[in-house]
Amino acid sequence: MGTRDDEYDYLFKVVLIGDSGVGKSNLLSRFTRNEFNLESKSTIGVEFATRSIQHLTYENVERWLKELRDHADNNIVIMLVGNKSDLRHLRAVPTDEARAFAEKNTLSFIETSALDSTNVEEAFKNILTEIYRIVSQKQIADRSAHDESPGNNVVDISVPPTTDGQKGNKLQCCQNL
Repeated sequence: MGTRDDEYDYLFKVVLIGDSGVGKSNLLSRFTRNEFNLESKSTIGVEFATRSIQHLTYENVERWLKELRDHADNNIVIMLVGNKSDLRHLRAVPTDEARAFAEKNTLSFIETSALDSTNVEEAFKNILTEIYRIVSQKQIADRSAHDESPGNNVVDISVPPTTDGQKGNKLQCCQNL
């Protein structure tokens, strides 16, 4: 009987970071189990909830980006996700502003709603596809570097042994000299 580890070719770990109340847990829950919990509480042990999209949480993205880039691998894939897009009447960050921020910081960008499932699947598929692309390119580059390294370009040259009928100790290639 196979273990859960046998059920996939790759295991990618995706970390959702952001301020409390922006919908990280429900976004993940919607993607993995197609569930949404209106009663969800803060998952970091702090009783904090908000019903509006706050510009302050968006402003904290720069701090989150700095933390990520200071402590993560250079090949990290980062996507700016504007969640709660279903709350249009409470929008504090215009789409164009968020998109411009993402472009300026070389991030991919998407708006989602964990509540009504808008773009949730697409967001995760996009980021996982990009991670897969980077991992695949790295594996190809590693294989190429391994194949081109000294010691891997060995060519077998076989010289047939001399027979008793040949003159002296000359090798077959030098017989006529």
